[in-house]
Amino acid sequence: MEELLHSVIKVAGIPGARVSEVVRFEPGYTGIVLSLTSEHAEILPLSGDTVPAGTRVARTGRLLEVFASTAHLGTTVDPLGALRTGKRLPAGDGETRSIDRSPQGIMGRASISKPLPTGVSVVDTLVPLGVGQREMVIGDRQTGKTAFLKQAVQTQARMGTICIWAAIGKKRAEIKRLREFFVKAQILPQTVIVATDLMETPGMVYLTPYTAMALAEYFRDQGKDVLVVLDDLTNHAKNYRELSLLSKRFPGRDSYPGDIFYTHSRLIERAGNFQTGSISCFAVAESVEGDFAGYIQSNIMSMTDGHIYFDTELFDQGQRPAVNTFVSVTRVGGQVQPPLHRDARGQVEAFMVKARELREFMHFGAELSEKVRASLALADRVEALFEQDEYVSVLPDATLFILAGLWTGKWKELGNHEAQAQMRKVIERFNTDEAFQGAVLKINGSVSTFEDLLKAVKPNESLFST
Repeated sequence: MEELLHSVIKVAGIPGARVSEVVRFEPGYTGIVLSLTSEHAEILPLSGDTVPAGTRVARTGRLLEVFASTAHLGTTVDPLGALRTGKRLPAGDGETRSIDRSPQGIMGRASISKPLPTGVSVVDTLVPLGVGQREMVIGDRQTGKTAFLKQAVQTQARMGTICIWAAIGKKRAEIKRLREFFVKAQILPQTVIVATDLMETPGMVYLTPYTAMALAEYFRDQGKDVLVVLDDLTNHAKNYRELSLLSKRFPGRDSYPGDIFYTHSRLIERAGNFQTGSISCFAVAESVEGDFAGYIQSNIMSMTDGHIYFDTELFDQGQRPAVNTFVSVTRVGGQVQPPLHRDARGQVEAFMVKARELREFMHFGAELSEKVRASLALADRVEALFEQDEYVSVLPDATLFILAGLWTGKWKELGNHEAQAQMRKVIERFNTDEAFQGAVLKINGSVSTFEDLLKAVKPNESLFST
């Protein structure tokens, strides 16, 4: 070994080494080849142990791999696939998977054809997603991104989807709370947490999303639908920038290495809808003071099929979730919505845009007609519907049924809080009463436009009584 540079080790005398190849240090430590020059190889150590100069290093001839099996379900593992508790992984059928592999080609892929409900009514109604979609989740720190992701995972896990959460360089308390949420929501057997905390080596933090994607590919090849949360890629990029600067690579924009776009795009492209199964992906990015045009943020935006933007101003106003639907985009999900849901989305979007314009007009002190007041009151009740608690999933059909009730004048004599309480009772009944749920699904399934749904709801107003 030639030189130690904190988190990057320069090694001479290992000809033929390949990038991402595993090497062994004399005391038994493991590392991977990060990059190669004509004089030496740059090694990323995977343990926090000190490696003195002069230590002998040996090639293994194999790329970094992780063992993937159904035994991982319900566990929290590190990027090498080992349980973070230090205990042995339960025995199970499985196979070894390369952590970093090329995305599957076009011949193995399929068109996105199924909607992906998140259980968050504002997203499912106005920013719908599809199974196999890659969606960016962006917003400032502490604006509700994690709460949304938890709700999405909860909804998908209850529908049978395997959910994998990559916690990239998080606090240990955050990782613990995440697992406690899965336990409380009774979805732990459907989930895997791949986690590194702030005390881990940069090498382990760097590998976290790759291990999560490798496990997702294993379950996909078993014919499963998988949801992967990469939380978050801005933190991953900062960690990779640190490694690159330590290895004295030439810095690019904002001191990030020139291959940061390739690094993230190669990772995200591994998600999608495939012939065997699907990998849906939420790529999380943190913005600063509402600026989502930053280098890493705009990079990820160009790789994904849309983005959901969490607005600090809306969060400060008390809106939960604080999703700015006027800025958020979905490029795929709207195409796979059922005709009724697609038509309702268009009408609700147009109505909310008009309501926003009317509210801006009010700033000029204009007097409002009764019709305009009624429209603004309806917009307030729609926004009240879109507010929901962290542990409550609202399926799209329930949201659609309540929207039809609002449009036909249901609860218009009540204040916003009272109307919201009544709407939440309908949602609870939909989630717990199979007969009621069946009646709602039958009504929704009998029509294909929002106007027809309004006509179908009129004779069934008794269903709104709780």
